[in-house]
Amino acid sequence: MAKETKQWAFVGVIVGGLMLGAWGLVRFGPVPEGVEVGTRAPDFRALDLATSDSVSLLDAYRGSVTLVNIWATWCVPCRTEMPALQRLYETLGPQGLRIAAVSIDEGSIDDVLEFTNSLGLTFDILHDRSGKIEQVYQTTGVPESFVIDRDGIIVRKIIGEHPWDSPGNQRIVEQLLGSDNGG
Repeated sequence: MAKETKQWAFVGVIVGGLMLGAWGLVRFGPVPEGVEVGTRAPDFRALDLATSDSVSLLDAYRGSVTLVNIWATWCVPCRTEMPALQRLYETLGPQGLRIAAVSIDEGSIDDVLEFTNSLGLTFDILHDRSGKIEQVYQTTGVPESFVIDRDGIIVRKIIGEHPWDSPGNQRIVEQLLGSDNGG
């Protein structure tokens, strides 16, 4: 009888120690950093459909004001938003704005190309069939967009369809573009 009591006491001490350790980790452990305004944009790799090369966000867009748009061909709000992205790119692309539109479609690359060609999109179209970018950028759905400054810091995060070509959005991007040009 005494042997069983000692065993249960030992189990109790172990369980108590584990609970105390778990509490300590929650209370004092590192806080996971979210992908939010003011944080560094995480890197990811995706297929550039124009070149068929795998590109890294940090390598391909380093030093540029970049709008990363995560979208899919089956997403109705994405289809609605794309022309506004194209108009913003036509207006501010010559001043240095880069757009990396990352399709998360699991299907054929041909479907993505057909979609983008039908809308006359001329900015960078990337493809991430694995959907890893959704994990890396902690997205909640599509479309979801991130405006990244020249230093790689997220300055805007937009969930859902957005009027990218509005005067207010153009002013924000122009300010970012002008920040290194004395503007």
